[in-house]
Amino acid sequence: MNNNSQLTTNAHRSGFVNIIGNPNVGKSTLMNMLVGENLSIITAKSQTTRHRILGIVSGDNFQIVYSDTPGIIKPKYRLQSSMMRFVNTAIGDADVIVYVTDVIEKTDKNIEYIERLKDIDTPIILIINKIDLTSQQILNNLVEQWQKLLPEAFIYPASALEKFNLENIFSKIMELIPEGPAYYAKDELTDKNLRFFASEIIREKILLHYRKEIPYCVEVGIENFIEEKNMYTIEAVIYVARESQKGIIIGHNGKSLKCVGTDARKDMEKFFDRKVFLKLFVKVDPDWRNSEQQLKKFGYIQD
Repeated sequence: MNNNSQLTTNAHRSGFVNIIGNPNVGKSTLMNMLVGENLSIITAKSQTTRHRILGIVSGDNFQIVYSDTPGIIKPKYRLQSSMMRFVNTAIGDADVIVYVTDVIEKTDKNIEYIERLKDIDTPIILIINKIDLTSQQILNNLVEQWQKLLPEAFIYPASALEKFNLENIFSKIMELIPEGPAYYAKDELTDKNLRFFASEIIREKILLHYRKEIPYCVEVGIENFIEEKNMYTIEAVIYVARESQKGIIIGHNGKSLKCVGTDARKDMEKFFDRKVFLKLFVKVDPDWRNSEQQLKKFGYIQD
């Protein structure tokens, strides 16, 4: 996909394009494809994305600031309430909202958010993702249903994984964002620092290596991030809610933790383009998902 397409006008355009939707519809895949970098972690598990992550795409006469957000859920913990604040903020400060659904989920899932979208003036692009998993007839029915629910939305069937229809979506975004100067330096890619991506890479490996409730009870804190001449030395703590979860994370003779560390280090070396020495520790904090102090530390609550 060529993100440096030129507009027919010489006027510079810039805008915030915020991606929202329910869990597991492909928001993070879409974000990564549009930006051209793996900024958001992707797994088959729900609640993979916990933060609001910006991905910045710039050309000579445009800058698009994409925003990936957590999947819409009904909060059970203070952590999840903070996640939903990211979503609510994204609805309020967008120049364009990209609402992602797919061919599997029902159109009335979390319908209150659809009702909210009806009441705003912000342009909405509705993407029906994963069309490679369905038939044309089912897709046509879905398009018709969504047109009734959001008659003002621009609807695009797509496959983010296969990059199908992303060029057309990109062109529509370029039409909809307003004229204006760039918000960030043209060489910036994201608003997140290296510590953030180190913690996200570790958390992604935990999501992939462990089953059931373990990934949802885990958070990763970067205690030390030391930049040396040709290497990063990183010390990270994996926080869990119960002592039994600590044992599962570590595994017999530390084997499970070692696997997570090895996989995370390899991905970090690709992402950072330099050698990484990674140390992992595991701590129990029964209340981290409801602790204001811990949620501030992990970036879920801003001062």
